[in-house]
Amino acid sequence: MDLESCSYVLPLLTCCLFLLYSITCHAVAAAAGGGGSCAGYQAAPRSYPVVGCLLDFYRNRRRLLAWYTGLLAASPSQTIVVDRLGARRTVVTANPANVEHVLRANFGNYPKGKAFTDVLGDLLGGGIFNADGERWFAQRKLVSHEFSARVMREAVGVALEREARARLLPALDAAAEGGGGVVVVDVQELLRQFAFNVICRVALGGGGGEVALALPLSRLSAAFDAAAAISARRGAAPVAAAWRVKRALGVGSERRLREEVKVIRDAIMEFVRDSSSRLRREHLLAAARTRGNGRGRDDLVSRMAAAGYPDEAICDMVVSFIMAGRDTTSSALTWFFWLMTRHRDVEREVLDEVDTCMGDGGGLAGVDLEGSRRAQVLHAALCETMRLYPPVAWDSKHAAEDDVLPDGTRVGRGDRVTYFPYGMGRMEAIWGADAGEFRPGRWLAAAGGGVSPFKYPVFQGGPRTCLGKDMAFVQMKFVASAVLRRFELRPVAPEGSPEFVPLLTAHMAGGLKVTVRRRQRQNGTCET
Repeated sequence: MDLESCSYVLPLLTCCLFLLYSITCHAVAAAAGGGGSCAGYQAAPRSYPVVGCLLDFYRNRRRLLAWYTGLLAASPSQTIVVDRLGARRTVVTANPANVEHVLRANFGNYPKGKAFTDVLGDLLGGGIFNADGERWFAQRKLVSHEFSARVMREAVGVALEREARARLLPALDAAAEGGGGVVVVDVQELLRQFAFNVICRVALGGGGGEVALALPLSRLSAAFDAAAAISARRGAAPVAAAWRVKRALGVGSERRLREEVKVIRDAIMEFVRDSSSRLRREHLLAAARTRGNGRGRDDLVSRMAAAGYPDEAICDMVVSFIMAGRDTTSSALTWFFWLMTRHRDVEREVLDEVDTCMGDGGGLAGVDLEGSRRAQVLHAALCETMRLYPPVAWDSKHAAEDDVLPDGTRVGRGDRVTYFPYGMGRMEAIWGADAGEFRPGRWLAAAGGGVSPFKYPVFQGGPRTCLGKDMAFVQMKFVASAVLRRFELRPVAPEGSPEFVPLLTAHMAGGLKVTVRRRQRQNGTCET
């Protein structure tokens, strides 16, 4: 077949698909006694011979969050099956019993799977967030040391304070100085750069000083942004073969992904080679110092080099570590600050609490772990923010063998099973009639017994529970208290809700544009 003939294939196929769709619609409508329309209320995706629910999926591809949420809310079991031409069968669930089954009870049957690791493989390599089995277990055991109380207090605390003093607070202070209503700043962008710089310092060992990379952190951050966005579009592609063909040919977005991944890996590999070579030469001396005073270097690169990992594996782990920490806290904080501008009563409660709980240093006297633990109103407000706007909107595993979920849904070998934190946060069956409302009090009421991670899987649950959960809350509370106690943020576009964009990590479309005014300090109370 020549090129001219090929040009007719796609239009012809499209016509055939829509003809099939039209015939099926009329048949379904006639059988139901309807007037020939497929529109209306539904409890599952419309599925047709051969193409499955591809047409419905394609029509809703720009509003998948709302589409899935509506279907799940209408489903008696809060579970749907998405079976479409060009993609593997997918079970999407917002049922806590199913989530617990996948993440804990039958954990061994639900690895991330090759389909998932292929999507992120070019960016993450074999790092912990793209690994399964023994490799994942070994990496998790090693990286768990990065989340000790001492590391959070020292390495993380130093990085947080340094970045806040150097960039975040001066930027907001300059905006307030500029007129408190004239200068507009994008808080989301400030928070993203802040979080990226902090996680680079923690991972690469630059908590107390500059990270010695061969290119500016801003360029590395831009490369991560582009690579993450393109990788996310791979996962959301209606037909996976499309991005695979582009990758094979080295064209379009796949060419851009290759270029940005090279920027990331070249910079980190150069740092890793320089660091690991030096650290391995000093290994015996470092071990002696550790035995003598119980102290050693705590950054991720140093720990993996000392454990004998090759440079490529260290690079993979550092990339995964940065990806996990760069946008999750900044995403949650962006929505938190926006919600505070809509709920000034909650903001006042938070301010009353943190003024006492977080110490006289205004959030910049080092990380106060005990004060952070006692700030329960702030904790509740952050949890409620992530219930409605989770940093990761959905996550998927792939069944190693046939299975049946607790609600009776059949899962075949190789099927994708997706649990859906965004939709779960909006299920009245889980949270009650006020599921769509921002109400932090629901967390304070549940503080005694806690909330099941399978009802609220923002940090996953079971063996793969997020190791960085406590670190994330320490960072978020630090930033929230430091900013709120100094500044009042007023959104430039006060009406309507911003768009929630679910890439690898969710963000607010267009950013959070605000004007800034200095806030007067106020005294409050803190319940222990």
